[in-house]
Amino acid sequence: MADRALRGTRIGANSMETEANVEFAPRIEAVYDCPDGRVIVIPFSAEAEIPPVWEAPGGGEALLRDADRPEPKPGKHVRTHWDMLLERRTVAELEDLLTERLQLLRSGQLRRRSA
Repeated sequence: MADRALRGTRIGANSMETEANVEFAPRIEAVYDCPDGRVIVIPFSAEAEIPPVWEAPGGGEALLRDADRPEPKPGKHVRTHWDMLLERRTVAELEDLLTERLQLLRSGQLRRRSA
């Protein structure tokens, strides 16, 4: 066993194949300009749709060279607990409930919970 060819190599860590006679897929290099002045070059497949905006490594959005910045998508309104409560009850109903609960609490019929 001491004369094996794979002795001293890590199996699976390195490929034993070469790149000889391998035909790579056609590629296009897209050039992006970062907000801080850096330039990013990213290879894409020739068949891929190249996005006009790319997330820059240092933060922000890099814009594809010679491309127009796309219009921002409208954001979805975030529903808060108050919004969902108002879908079920009106403000007048909520004020009535608050008054009732405060009366019960002050009269001693309702116990306070300790947090």
